[in-house]
This record gives sequence, structure tokens and C-alpha cells, in this order.
Amino acid sequence: MTDADLVVSIDQAVPPLRVEHRFVAGRTTAVVGPNGAGKSTMLRVIAGLFRGAGASRIRLGDEVFRDGRVFVPPHRRGIALLSQDARLFPHLTVAENVAFAPSAQRMSRAEVRERVARWVEAVEVAELVDRKPDELSGGQAQRVAIARALAAEPRILLLDEPFRALDVDVASRLRALLRVLLADHGRTTIMVTHDPVDALGLAEDIVVLDRGRIVESGSTRAVLTNPGSRFSASLSGLNLFVGRIDEASTVVDESGNRVVGTVGEDVPAGGLGAGTPAAATFSPRAVAVYLEAPHGSPRTMLRATVRDVVPRGDHAVVSTDVGGQVVAAEVTWAAVADLGLVTGIEVVLVVKASEVRVSPVAVA
Repeated sequence: MTDADLVVSIDQAVPPLRVEHRFVAGRTTAVVGPNGAGKSTMLRVIAGLFRGAGASRIRLGDEVFRDGRVFVPPHRRGIALLSQDARLFPHLTVAENVAFAPSAQRMSRAEVRERVARWVEAVEVAELVDRKPDELSGGQAQRVAIARALAAEPRILLLDEPFRALDVDVASRLRALLRVLLADHGRTTIMVTHDPVDALGLAEDIVVLDRGRIVESGSTRAVLTNPGSRFSASLSGLNLFVGRIDEASTVVDESGNRVVGTVGEDVPAGGLGAGTPAAATFSPRAVAVYLEAPHGSPRTMLRATVRDVVPRGDHAVVSTDVGGQVVAAEVTWAAVADLGLVTGIEVVLVVKASEVRVSPVAVA
């Protein structure tokens, strides 16, 4: 465990990666960006698995991992890397896989047994300890991989799209589990992901990489709800409306704007209590635009100001401002003309509640 910041300065030509960033101790940072942006390469450099060429410097507080001729090997950095492939040792049982790092740390047998018991219980695989990896499902194997990584008690945990190869329902359950495990802030975590729900639900901070450079960074909520880069604005194409739970499946922001939806599968048992930080995610196609409030009683109706109108195929995406958050609607060009949608005009947005997913977000 550490209370020291991880300071990374990577400057290499192949693959191109020029990154300078301070990862705050005890916090989780999401790293997002297009394919080929350098996200996984950055994790491998931090872990010491990719040396490359260039004047890179990596330090944890006063401890230098890499600088000039100094190069600390991966096994001495106190770093665990978990990817989308569990990569368990096929000849070892679940218990032996989880015990691998504590045993290598020359702990006593009693200490190893205690640590294994603690982590297999934490990831809910205690009943599988005698099985081999080929007897596990994909979700079970990834749970064991998480336990193996955390049993090493790493100072830094690197997650490279750990849910990508899993079914949606399995990924949702693992996301909920990881949220609990990361809540103690006992380690610095860096997570590569393509899913804005993962970023909002697990990470307090975010870094946007594009072509090997950081183009945006800051609070996850601030970057994803009011993006400043082209990529973060288009991340998965979803709207992200952040606030707090007012009722069981309603998110309300500081201005009183409300979005109603359905609670996601990654929500802990018992649901979300009032006041819980949460996000409503929905497609721009679920948003209708009006000049005046429509008849009836739509469950979600937001007053907004148009920021811009841009093409997307044969449709237009209307970006609006709702209490400082960006909410986009996808409409036909005929609707743009009929409504006279231009920058600065006041509009009313109606969002289909059946297409809104409500999930908890990380607490900064």
C-alpha cells in the first residue's frame, strides 16, 4: 500500500508515446482513447514489461523505477497488471494461483493461507479453490485473476480492459465487485477502458489519450459530462447525465434537472439509496427535441440551450447544455430545419425512460 503519487514521464518514438502525468495516490484513474492511442503500451511501460527506447522516467514518490540507466525489474515494483485474459497458471489450482505472489514474497505458510482465504472470499470464489483453470467459466477465471492480483497487495494496480472479453451480465457483476474492492483507496489504480460506465463507476479521475499524447485529463465527471476533446465527446456515443439519486431510479443534478430510468445490473443488492452519486446513460437517439413543452406528462423533460448542430451520417446531432452538462439528441435534418435549431436557441428535451440506464459513480 502507498501514499505516494506515481509520476510518469514517457518519451518514446516506437510506438509513439509522449506522456507526462501524476497519478494521485489512492485514487483510480481511467485511461480512455481510440484504438492505437497508446493506452496498453503506457501500462506495460509503467509495469516494466516494455522497456522501449527513449528518455522515460517513472517514480513512485522518492522511489525511482526508471530513469536513465536505472531500471527496476517488474517483480520489484510492487505492481500488478490485470488484462482481459485471466492468464491463470493452468497447472495450479485456484488456491495455488492466488497463493503464488504471497509465497514468492517469502511469507509464512500461515500468512499465505490467511491471505488466500481473505481474497477468495472477497471475490466470491471460496467454493472453487480446488479447481483448475480449465474447470472455470470466463467470469470465474477473471474473479480468480482479480484475487491473484490483489493477494500480492500491490502498491499499484493496472487494469487493461478487464471486462472486455466477458458477457454483459458477467461484466456487470464483476464491475460491482471491483467497485467494492477499490473503495478502500488502499492502492493507486490505473484502468484502461472503452466503457464510460466503467470510467464513471470506478474512477475518480480520467486521462484521454490520442495518438500517444494526453489531450484531456481531470475529474471523470467533469470530462465526460462536459467534454473538451473530440474523443471524449464521442466516447461510446452515449449521453452521461451525472447527479445524485432522488428516488429509486431518478438522477437529479444540482439545478434540479431530473432524468428517470432503470437501475443497471451493476447496482449492489438493495439498490441505490437517496443521495447516492449516480449517472444516467442514454443514447442521443432516445432524446426528442421540442421548442415548447409537449402535451402529456413525460417522465424526463429537460430545458436546454443548443450549443451546436453537427452531421452524423444522414442525421444531425444537436448538442445542448443542461445545467452545465452536455446532452445530445440525434434528429433528422428536416427536424433541424422545421424547429430552426441554431446555437443559442432554447429547447425542451424529452428522454425515453425505458432507454435510460442508472448506475452508481465513483466518489471523488
